[in-house]
Amino acid sequence: MIFTPYLFAAGLLLIAALTLAETVACQSTAGNAVTTSTATLPERLSNSFAGVAKSVEPAVVSIDIKSKVPDASTRAEATPTQPDDIMEFFRRQLPRRPSYSVGSGFIVDRTGYIMTNAHVVEYAAKITVKLESGEEHTAVVIGSDPETDLAVLKINAGKDLPYVKFGNSDRARVGEWVLAIGSPFGLSRTVTAGIISQTQRETPSTSVFQKFIQTDAAINRGNSGGPLVNMDGEVIGVNSQIATSTGDYNGVGFALPAAEAMLVYDQILKNGKVRRGFLGVGLESVRAEFSKVYGLKDAKGAILIDVRDGRSAASAAGLKVGDVIVEFDGKPVENAQDLIGKVAATSPDQSVNVAYYREGPAGVERRTTMVKLGERPSNARRGEDDSAKARTPETAKVDSRPFGLTLTALTTALAAKYKLDGLKGVLVTEVNPESYIADIKQSNGGEALAEGDLIQRINREPVSDPAAFGELVKRLKKGDPVVLHVRSFGGAGREGQLKIVQFTVQ
Repeated sequence: MIFTPYLFAAGLLLIAALTLAETVACQSTAGNAVTTSTATLPERLSNSFAGVAKSVEPAVVSIDIKSKVPDASTRAEATPTQPDDIMEFFRRQLPRRPSYSVGSGFIVDRTGYIMTNAHVVEYAAKITVKLESGEEHTAVVIGSDPETDLAVLKINAGKDLPYVKFGNSDRARVGEWVLAIGSPFGLSRTVTAGIISQTQRETPSTSVFQKFIQTDAAINRGNSGGPLVNMDGEVIGVNSQIATSTGDYNGVGFALPAAEAMLVYDQILKNGKVRRGFLGVGLESVRAEFSKVYGLKDAKGAILIDVRDGRSAASAAGLKVGDVIVEFDGKPVENAQDLIGKVAATSPDQSVNVAYYREGPAGVERRTTMVKLGERPSNARRGEDDSAKARTPETAKVDSRPFGLTLTALTTALAAKYKLDGLKGVLVTEVNPESYIADIKQSNGGEALAEGDLIQRINREPVSDPAAFGELVKRLKKGDPVVLHVRSFGGAGREGQLKIVQFTVQ
């Protein structure tokens, strides 16, 4: 069974056979006539589903992602020698293109803050949010948290937007009905229903901060980041993973509880990221065998099995390998996971009292110490860097390259590579997928510009030097028309095909 971070809601209603009915008798005040109406439980449940969906759907959004193009450094330049090398060599010579994907999210504030999954926007070059009204807005990432797979986006709609209400996920009970709403396979505002299968569910390869609400409401690719809603119309979870053997819905989905999501949201708005306390130790839980051998009263606590850094918070406080922490900030520690949660929920640089047991010559002694917590390092999975720092629509930078194009002079070697021998112009080596020119399409639906295209003229002016092209672009202002004459490598038999690219400066 594969656990995959798709998170998604899709639509199979699991109501199979509800046949009970109840009869309501109403005595008329005008006389003795009694009118009887019959409402079946399936009808009542259906009305409840419809009411919840109607109240929540306006705040659910579809998120379209244009990904960054692969780095040019990944392209093979060496001469291939083996058959497998040859196939890989030619694959890497193909023009680099951004990929497209879809996810879900929901508005959490009338000003346009949106919650979704971090993996939905992780490699995004451009994020487009589609509202229920059909409006589309470009979004920026305010911050993300790989530990919980959550991200906060912001759009500027110029008006108040409908938003969701969070519920108390700690009160979620196994067997309760829930709805999952999102865009499975790009099908926006799809609603599916199911029950809560389990709470506090841990899955393989997830962080200690991900203890999910498990549900059998259908969740598929594209539902990532959509809301899991209770029958009061409150969001109690963010759809995040599915357990699947096929890549699609197999009846088991997972949503991060709203309680954790709200903590992440608040910190991202405050700091641009989530700051968690950190001891800098490796831990193991105390079990019955350990408590008996060491004479502990209860099988509770967390054993330090590693103090990783001599400058860590634990080391600075005098804690050592073999110590058993049983209290943190006056609260009992149940096990290693409990201690990690308590430490992470405490702000970095805060000093807390820690009670622990240490084995000495006279036996196991109870001690206390003050620990000034460090800051938990960011999750470095898939090359995570500082890109999660706070950004706002007002501070997001626009690429300074002309029209978002990376250009180079056409050398003999490049002319041979792109089959442009005998031609003059400036060669496009990359199109920034975040630039508006990357969204321009030709009448046949193809991309206006791509790697390997040769721009020969701009607004009737011949160009053969990137600097000269840049100077001509600088003269243009917003609203000016642009016509590019482009020669394109388009495959066998189409070398040097002319393209006329037309657009308006934005």
